[in-house]
Amino acid sequence: MPVDELDTRILRLLLEQPRTSVREYARILGVARGTLQARLDRLEREGVITGTAPDLSPAALGHPVLAFVHIEVTQGHLDEVGDALAAVPEIVEAFSITGGGDLLARVVARDNAHLEDVVQKLISMPGVVRTRTEVALRERVSHRMLPLVESIGRSARG
Repeated sequence: MPVDELDTRILRLLLEQPRTSVREYARILGVARGTLQARLDRLEREGVITGTAPDLSPAALGHPVLAFVHIEVTQGHLDEVGDALAAVPEIVEAFSITGGGDLLARVVARDNAHLEDVVQKLISMPGVVRTRTEVALRERVSHRMLPLVESIGRSARG
């Protein structure tokens, strides 16, 4: 089932006021609490809502260096390297990609020396051929979903 206008209003509220109760969301939206809960349950079941954990700042946790590491993998070893990446706590995300490299990892570190240690750990993994690291200087657009939700809402209104 596609996301409709009410769904987009719900998603917008979840993004703008993440600590509000379901009862308060229902009041704000002018719908019954049961209706809202059914919509939330469906959005979770369909994978639109993927979590409710708080967003944490790696910088505030003592890891202000952000880098993107492109990882080239020996053919046939993508899954095992991907599994090995999951064991490295400084890797906060990793994706299979097209283009230059096979995997792209988002890595956080305490400082440049720590980043080098993490990259050396990656290079020493069985199946890793080479890496290429790009250090982020400044975040220009932070992770966001609201503009996408608003665009979908405009499309739903039609």
